[in-house]
Amino acid sequence: MESPLSTLFTPFTFDAPSGPLTLANRIVIAPMCQYSAVDGQASDWHLAHWANLLNSGAGLFTIEATAVSAVGRISPGCLGLWDDATQAALADKLHRARRLAPHMPVCIQISHAGRKASSAAPWHGGMLIAPEDGGWQTVAPSALPHLPQEAAPTELSLTDIAQIKADFVNTARRSHALGIEAVELHAAHGYLMHQFLSPLANQRTDAYGGSFENRIRFVMEVFQEVREAFGGTLGIRISGTDWVDGGWTIEETCALAVRLKQAGAQFVHISSGGVSPLQKIAIGPEYQVHLAKAVKAASGLPTFAVGLITEPAQAEAVLQRGDADLVALARAFLYKPRWGWEAAAALGGQVQAWPAYWRSLPREAAGIFGDAKIGMR
Repeated sequence: MESPLSTLFTPFTFDAPSGPLTLANRIVIAPMCQYSAVDGQASDWHLAHWANLLNSGAGLFTIEATAVSAVGRISPGCLGLWDDATQAALADKLHRARRLAPHMPVCIQISHAGRKASSAAPWHGGMLIAPEDGGWQTVAPSALPHLPQEAAPTELSLTDIAQIKADFVNTARRSHALGIEAVELHAAHGYLMHQFLSPLANQRTDAYGGSFENRIRFVMEVFQEVREAFGGTLGIRISGTDWVDGGWTIEETCALAVRLKQAGAQFVHISSGGVSPLQKIAIGPEYQVHLAKAVKAASGLPTFAVGLITEPAQAEAVLQRGDADLVALARAFLYKPRWGWEAAAALGGQVQAWPAYWRSLPREAAGIFGDAKIGMR
């Protein structure tokens, strides 16, 4: 419901080929890897996790990076959507979670990890797992390892590239079959699409390497093929900069965003880094917002800002300044799964909640559920 006091709690509508998608507010739950799938299949953890976040008061929930193939997983525990088994598991957990929460549109981030695949979960060190230890041979635009001590990936052939594009289309179609309203392509954080963009990871000499136009070719082709196959809301997450001299730049991100808008994108989600261990990131509150601001100004695409935006007043200020159109939070929602409620109480907004929660509000949060009232016996 619209609040006259808060931009964060005004609705936002994406205009997709299949029709508009309206969010109740401008809070986005960003994708967060859970490393809790089995052979790519969603588990009971996902059921509990998704039901929790669908009760958060956000306007849009994004499912974690979901691999388009088994070798595209970041880790053996990463979620996938590439065949009937992974689709059935994701459908079961998602549909059950959605029955336990008020309606909230769902987005899925689809991804291929490239040379950063076959890695251990963060709590196991996050390093590359050798095939003999349960990992697999990784692939990338060029045979360059992410870390000097790691085994090199296999350089993708043109046939391999065509297959991966088909894998993205397959996953997008399966997402549509599950009733998922939006798809976000993952071209950030050093994974395969980002590897093609960055000259730090892409040293090809064919049509997919060298010049800016060549380095964006894979991303544009994936986007265009997914756009043809998926009529819903379609966007992309991009690392706005590599934070390394000679790497991918914010100027290139802006130029890519302009082309993506022309190709039919509904949104762009601006993060940063992840492609090189040499990155030097000035971490601090809102440290990536200036990147989102630049992309929004250059492209006119609806833009998500993300990165150490943790307080309701911060999120509101980002929108009030016009730096972005929506604000995405990730780990803040892991720590405070009702962050959307807290923001509504602070900013005079309203959210939906499952009736079993209506009696939970402290006095200072009264009214965030609108006219919902319940007696006590």
